[in-house]
Amino acid sequence: MSERLETLHKARERMVEERDAFAKVLAAPFDRDKAERSRARFIETQTLIDAIDRAIAGDR
Repeated sequence: MSERLETLHKARERMVEERDAFAKVLAAPFDRDKAERSRARFIETQTLIDAIDRAIAGDR
């Protein structure tokens, strides 16, 4: 695997871990402030994961 693809895979893995942390906050008992921040960050992080996936697919 090229260094670029390896870097993209590592970045994706890190973002998935971050997204999972936001999902845990969303699944916890409701706290409006935390939930709103986590929802926005979850969506932002998922968008980034999708972009990394496209970069990986384009590099193959």
